[in-house]
Amino acid sequence: MSTLKNRYTLTQSQKMMIFVLSMSLYGLSNMFTELIPSLQLGPIELSVEYFAFIPLTLCMLFHPLYAAVGAAVGEVIFGELMLGQFGGLGELEKFITFSLAMYTAGRMVSDPKNRRQVGVAAISGVAIHQFFSSVIDIVKVWVGVEELEAVKGLAESIVIIEGVGFLNDVLFSGILFALLPTLYLVPRLYGKIEPLLGMKPRERNMKYASGAWLPPKLVIGGIILSLLALGAELLSESGWSIGEFELPGAESHEGSLIWLSMLAAAVVAAAVIIVLLRRAARRRQGGGQFDA
Repeated sequence: MSTLKNRYTLTQSQKMMIFVLSMSLYGLSNMFTELIPSLQLGPIELSVEYFAFIPLTLCMLFHPLYAAVGAAVGEVIFGELMLGQFGGLGELEKFITFSLAMYTAGRMVSDPKNRRQVGVAAISGVAIHQFFSSVIDIVKVWVGVEELEAVKGLAESIVIIEGVGFLNDVLFSGILFALLPTLYLVPRLYGKIEPLLGMKPRERNMKYASGAWLPPKLVIGGIILSLLALGAELLSESGWSIGEFELPGAESHEGSLIWLSMLAAAVVAAAVIIVLLRRAARRRQGGGQFDA
């Protein structure tokens, strides 16, 4: 059977469930990272950037587009809006680069049981996101919209700073909170979590789209989106902070707002899981078949 015939498809309700589940779970995890203190080792600061294994796992088990975008939306809602602040146009850069990185990582995995594929994709997803973020930060300094010079008068020093930060995030957060958990979860959850969404697990080596995992359209689209993210960030740093706001008292009540955001994300995630479990129970009682 051809690859096109084996193309992985989802119904609209399944896509929405994946989106909301990814949004709530990743939003909840983001609040936990806010409570974890960073560790300073000389000039190097070790901190938990994010629990990337959550969107990575969902992107590899389900359709990567809806899981990736859902996670990015969850960060905006529960990590920004629920805390009474929003970066406006500047948030577009983070949204685009994170979604693009997670989506690309998900497309790299055609067999969730293949640990090599899963491992390479997991660390690649983090590396792609951190690479985009570092390059954009470097360009902001070189263009002159942001002042950050470790050595006075030497703008090239930002390259060293961002290079160290890139390695720290990839080797620390990337390995501990992306690679290792994803390697453990994806092969074990494959074939077990999909029935909760009312569908069969996708067949091994089944692709999300015809052609190579990194087609020219994805490369060109990624470049265009990256340039859009860079332009949005440059405009934001230049004073065009469209849509930016911070509610009065948000900073002084940050601790309480974090717990409130965690509660909201947990309620949404629990509601989605309950709905999925009830659907699965009704399907079993009725002897229904999973959606194709």
